[in-house]
Amino acid sequence: MRAMSPAVRDAEHSKLHREVITPEGIPVKFTLASVGERIGAFIWDMFLQFIVLLALGILLSLAVGGANQASWLTAVIVVISFFITNFYFAFFEVRWQGATPGKREVGIRVIDARGGQLEASAVLARNLVRELEVWMPLRLLIAQRAVWPSAPGWALALATLWTFVFLLLPLFNKDKLRVGDLIGGTRVVVQPKPMLLPDLVQEAAVSMQMKAAPPAGHTFTDAQLGVYGIYELQVLEGVLRQNPATLGHDVSVQTVSEKIRAKIDYRSPVTDDFRFLRDFYTALRAHLEQKMLFGKRREDKFSK
Repeated sequence: MRAMSPAVRDAEHSKLHREVITPEGIPVKFTLASVGERIGAFIWDMFLQFIVLLALGILLSLAVGGANQASWLTAVIVVISFFITNFYFAFFEVRWQGATPGKREVGIRVIDARGGQLEASAVLARNLVRELEVWMPLRLLIAQRAVWPSAPGWALALATLWTFVFLLLPLFNKDKLRVGDLIGGTRVVVQPKPMLLPDLVQEAAVSMQMKAAPPAGHTFTDAQLGVYGIYELQVLEGVLRQNPATLGHDVSVQTVSEKIRAKIDYRSPVTDDFRFLRDFYTALRAHLEQKMLFGKRREDKFSK
């Protein structure tokens, strides 16, 4: 099968562009993950789960030994598989800011649909529904005799219909949502590939060279830079990279500048909101990179 060309992939993603206004009043643009990307991530995660279950099964069988322990071993494996299939996704999405190993490999992640902090309750809700969406009907389809030995034909037909309705739901709504996304209030988006500090610093240097007497840059203390994390840095980058000709751009820049100044208690005069945001972005980026060199990673302003 021929791989999708970059032009075709970009055209597909352009149909999935969305924008939300965060609770702080900041407009955030993102690209929804395509069905293919979500399927690819799911296959990756299923493969990893299978490897873990296989390894655990082999280790348990070697540790227990003996045919008389077969029923006990089967029960343990069933319990372990239940916890892995139901809590694998929730565990990683809570720990890795909406990503699982499969999602990281593909380059997608889960976010809050309203642009706020991704809550653990939303992650649990979207993943616990997966038991009803996928696992129960699949068990009946694949192992119907073991699950329901005397299952009538209509039960198999119902399980088949149930499975395909839920699995194909993302194909029939514009935001590519599964039932879990609807219940949890989440979206699965393409992980932005940041072109951060070097590009913006270079742009700033070029613009300053074009001015005869550039104004002095803004400076910030470690305490002021410590208020925000990586998530806010990416949001701020999106604001800085907006087209200046976009309707409402100046108002958006001014609003974000005022909110940041109030949040960090910045009391020096600001005459150019865009320059203030760019200076704050550059300083915050350098501050976070320095912290990460020492193993300290602050995902967002809610992280400790």
